[in-house]
Amino acid sequence: MLDDRGGSVDWATAGGLSGGTFAVMTVNRFQKGEDGGGAVACDGRFHSDDDLIVALSSGWYAGGKRCHKTIRITSKDTGRTVEAQVVDECDSHNGCKKNIVDSSPAVWKKLGLHTDVGEVHITWSDA
Repeated sequence: MLDDRGGSVDWATAGGLSGGTFAVMTVNRFQKGEDGGGAVACDGRFHSDDDLIVALSSGWYAGGKRCHKTIRITSKDTGRTVEAQVVDECDSHNGCKKNIVDSSPAVWKKLGLHTDVGEVHITWSDA
């Protein structure tokens, strides 16, 4: 990804607008039997895809320190913002990139985005 000056942006570490952090948002399913894997790390349960919830890459998940914390996500495409609760880790040691906010379909809907896109650029911050 290039910044406004044509230089490379490291999405995992770059600071975003208004103190946010640049990231790539992907879609995850948190209900039992769906493609999101097992129960979430924060409480060992499955959650509805209608809940405003996310999984963060391992570094941002911080060993569970962000469990049940609220983050603010802003879409770079629509400019819309939503708040969501951290419930899981997107394991960066087992295939998840270091710059991922893996979000429920409800988060995508609130941001005015379609999940079939697969991934979009966002900024996020602690709420």
